[in-house]
Amino acid sequence: MDYRNIEEHNDYIKVKDVKNFNLRDIFECGQCFRWNETDENSYIGIAFGKVIEVKVIEKDLYIYNATKEEVENIWINYFDLNRDYGMIKEELSRDPLLAEAIEFGKGIRLIKQDPFELIISFIISANNRIPMIKRAIDKISQRWGEKVEYKGNIYYTFPTIDSLRNATEEELRECGVGFRGKYIKATVETLNVNMIDEMLKANDDQCHKLLQKLPGIGPKVADCIMLFSMEKYSAFPVDVWVKRAMQHFYLAPDVSLPKIREFAREKFGKYAGFAQQYLFYYARENKIII
Repeated sequence: MDYRNIEEHNDYIKVKDVKNFNLRDIFECGQCFRWNETDENSYIGIAFGKVIEVKVIEKDLYIYNATKEEVENIWINYFDLNRDYGMIKEELSRDPLLAEAIEFGKGIRLIKQDPFELIISFIISANNRIPMIKRAIDKISQRWGEKVEYKGNIYYTFPTIDSLRNATEEELRECGVGFRGKYIKATVETLNVNMIDEMLKANDDQCHKLLQKLPGIGPKVADCIMLFSMEKYSAFPVDVWVKRAMQHFYLAPDVSLPKIREFAREKFGKYAGFAQQYLFYYARENKIII
């Protein structure tokens, strides 16, 4: 457990003595799209139908616009605070090459997001840039989500499967998803809660195959969805930055993406997904080029 206890105050909830926790590392490492930094050294995000603001002061996590019960039942799990990341980092740092990436991104935590939101978000992410991804997700949420107010500003929850079924491909394209509109429309028409439950209960390899049956989802996108919303931690998404990091640290430049994934899952085992995030963040932020 990477915190000591939870305190209730008038305007906020304080999670005391959080460890292995850095807001920038968590929100800027490529795993989420609905958190934005404010001018007050905090982040405001929308998840599970809620808007919260978070900041870290000294060793404590301050959560605004949430009750103690919500922190206990939603946000502790969301930030994966019941997991000992010190143990994971110690295990992975036995590899001296990976230790460098871990030291750089030592405050990363894999947050536990909503599977349906992640399925749609990472379909949008394919061959796309983060500002455009975030803009498209925001527009979809404004059109088919629900309004939530915080500090006089209006935010929008991510739509449910049923509400997004009302969207046409043309309307989705108007939100900035481009050619991915047809994949989103086809996925929403195919998907239901039972299918998501089946994926959650499946083992990692089975889940990977089930996700790729949905339109617009290939191996890398499936790995992202598994890792960031389904607690399938052997997943190892390989994009250009991870490929460069793996080539830089371990492999020859001509190794294929499937072989990189296979090598990493074998090397890092049950912690492959954690290793991927440290490597991705390190490679992107330091612009590793082979």
